[in-house]
Amino acid sequence: MFRGFSQLFSKSNKDLRKRIYFTLFCLGLFCLGTTITVPWVDGVIEGLGALEIFNLMSGGGLQNVSIFALGVSPYITASIITQLLQMDIVPYFSELKEEGYTGRQKMNKITRYLAIVFAFAQSYALCILYNKTLGLTAGEMVATSVVMTAGTSFCLWLGDEITKKGVGNGTSMIILAGILFSMPRVFINAYNGLNILLFILFVIVYILVLVGVIYTQLAERRIPIQYANRTNSAYGAEQSYLPIKLNSAGVIPVIFAQILLTIPSTIAALFKSDAAVEFMNKWIVPSSNTGIFLYLILIFFFGYFYTFMMMNPDEMSKNLNERGGYIPGVRPGSDTSKYISNSISKLTIVGSIFLMIIAILPTLVSKFTSLGSSISIGGTGILIVVGVAIETYKQIESSLLARSYKEKRRKLR
Repeated sequence: MFRGFSQLFSKSNKDLRKRIYFTLFCLGLFCLGTTITVPWVDGVIEGLGALEIFNLMSGGGLQNVSIFALGVSPYITASIITQLLQMDIVPYFSELKEEGYTGRQKMNKITRYLAIVFAFAQSYALCILYNKTLGLTAGEMVATSVVMTAGTSFCLWLGDEITKKGVGNGTSMIILAGILFSMPRVFINAYNGLNILLFILFVIVYILVLVGVIYTQLAERRIPIQYANRTNSAYGAEQSYLPIKLNSAGVIPVIFAQILLTIPSTIAALFKSDAAVEFMNKWIVPSSNTGIFLYLILIFFFGYFYTFMMMNPDEMSKNLNERGGYIPGVRPGSDTSKYISNSISKLTIVGSIFLMIIAILPTLVSKFTSLGSSISIGGTGILIVVGVAIETYKQIESSLLARSYKEKRRKLR
């Protein structure tokens, strides 16, 4: 690993270093924006509760009511919805899915327009929910919503620039920057709220959870594949395989479960119904006992749902058959599809249970200790950080490897 990264400082990788510097500059710009409060807002939002994860993803911008308060969270919501609509729910979206690159371009535009609509709706809802703290007039609430929506638009543009001119996926890198920017505050608050022995225990548990997340994110089952027109000897005895990750859905089930649980509470607060708000706080929000149960059930359900949406066993079996491949000991066609489906199902059960444990850790920590909800062990933040970091590392590593091969070929000539 360190040997590979040492190649970054060679003359042949000057352009790659520029891409990394550009990425760091853009992420620094985003972190700076999270500290700039909307001009006419005086004060911070306390007690975000279920919205704490979105505050974490925005680098604390939501609590500070900054111009980047929402970050790219509206885009995540829009992406999840458009992906769900492609599952033969709306024929137009299903057709776009089959159009390849052109369809993806159209879908990307629709997702971004939808994200802007969500950004304005979410920011206006936040202004109404926390107006007792913010003390805004009707005009100032609209103006604040416009500023936050513009901030989200800028973050999306910044993410596109990172994707084009930097390294990694721009949107994911912005979320990563927001979470890492919030991490020091988490440890400072934990240090202030615990004695030295408990703080050391907190750090050790945090590291163990981090190691467990990394291991789980990298874990996969490799189903051996053979091809009718290939022999092992002709390809250096390298075995082909079909990789299936333990956690194929990533962090999407957790985010989607949190969104669904916050919608009822938000609607009740918007209509200013004290009875409805009290009912939601008692039975629905993730901090309540029934809310925890609903939260876990939704994570497990969406873990299954999203995994099979992204990895269709019938399509995988069809593609494998078209390339002349087969699983040893399994007949092509429906038997292969069932075999892949069973493998995905078993792995998804384990992966979803792991997601449930990691996602519920922050709630349990705040529920049974004196630490607040902003101080979390595990949770969605670590899942996102590990996933994005691994993908970015792989991209840089593959780029360095490709450049190394080109350099060797040039010297041989």
